[in-house]
Amino acid sequence: MTALMTVLGILIFVFGLLVSIAWHELGHLSTAKLFGIRVPQYMVGFGPTIWSRHKGETEYGIKAIPMGGYIRMIGMFPPGEDGKVTARSTSPFRSMIEDARSAAYEELQPGDETRLFYTRKPWKRVIVMFAGPFMNLVLALAVFFGVWMTFGVNRTTTEIAGVSPCVIWQSEKREVCKDGDPVAPAKAAGLREGDRIVALNGRAVTDWADLQKRIRDTIGPATVTIERGGHKQTVPVTLVENRVAKTDGHGGYVKGQYVTAGWLGFSPKNETAALTFGQSVTHMGEEIDRSVDGLLKLPGKIPALWNAAFNGAEREPDSPMGIVGAARISGEIAALEIPATDRLVIALQVIGYFNLSLFLFNMLPLLPLDGGHIAGALWESVRRNAARIFRRPDPGPFDVAKLMPAAYVVAGVFVCFTLLVLVADVVNPITIT
Repeated sequence: MTALMTVLGILIFVFGLLVSIAWHELGHLSTAKLFGIRVPQYMVGFGPTIWSRHKGETEYGIKAIPMGGYIRMIGMFPPGEDGKVTARSTSPFRSMIEDARSAAYEELQPGDETRLFYTRKPWKRVIVMFAGPFMNLVLALAVFFGVWMTFGVNRTTTEIAGVSPCVIWQSEKREVCKDGDPVAPAKAAGLREGDRIVALNGRAVTDWADLQKRIRDTIGPATVTIERGGHKQTVPVTLVENRVAKTDGHGGYVKGQYVTAGWLGFSPKNETAALTFGQSVTHMGEEIDRSVDGLLKLPGKIPALWNAAFNGAEREPDSPMGIVGAARISGEIAALEIPATDRLVIALQVIGYFNLSLFLFNMLPLLPLDGGHIAGALWESVRRNAARIFRRPDPGPFDVAKLMPAAYVVAGVFVCFTLLVLVADVVNPITIT
């Protein structure tokens, strides 16, 4: 039964992946057609075509390898010196093998002269290229808001789940008190399980992150206001210095790193509760901030990823993970011995995070990503507007094709990174604990 559920979880993820890709390319397709650009192909996947159908002027199809997708638009680049125009794909993988000018010159048909991508105004090209990542963002928001407002999120609260009996430095990694260990401040003050801390030093507490930071910033005498049995009371406490785990600024902890900070001595309670729309917006902002931070730190994680893949080092829990790793995690989620609702919620959030990652990754201002084409269109708009203001000749369309050598380098780096992640996901995968 476990094996069956694992396979089912993987299949569900693959289906969600295909839907996400198709949804992304639909954004490009719909806006391209809206602005009169001819689109000969809309494909989900790569490799051999396993199904396709022509509808109007566009061929719609599914390919064998579900690792991406693309639409082919006529005239992605302006003519070169030989006057040729080539159709291009929105896919970063296909852009590596297509010639920047002439590979698809033969695809031009009579009448295409007025239906080329590069002839559209910059703001229209920005919309076409942004529409794909935007669709992923919309899908991520729909998934997250649906889960958070219906099933809720697991959050750390300011309610006390347990009180430490004595002062033990967290860096010692022990749980049993020794003779001579001083009594923990929370226990000495009479705090107990079920108390909810609502204020520290007379100032209201907003959430656990706020309370945690203020406790760590306080050493010495203080007052804690608690809610117990429906009544509030303020008790004096004396916070002590402790070596505690370093936080990452997002509610998590940095493995193996400790800092000296104030310590009260209790464990907070976790609870699952549905969020309001306003709370969901705030929580979404936190998730985007965390995802952007993770994306920026990605290059710094490559050495550890390499060691995990080839040197047998331990795979970090926050290590980059690819499609294979995500599919494996989805299979493990489906096989967990937890309520079906919880498995569904976790699986949906995996799809949500995947789409959020697609949005952020594609918005990087690098060719051959969508963000690179957006940057090119914006730069063209700046050049043309500046020429008009200073009454200079129109510089014409910005030739993005001139950046293709750099795009090949970027694409090569992406491919190498993808292969490294794939190896790590196979030989030393991240697993659910």
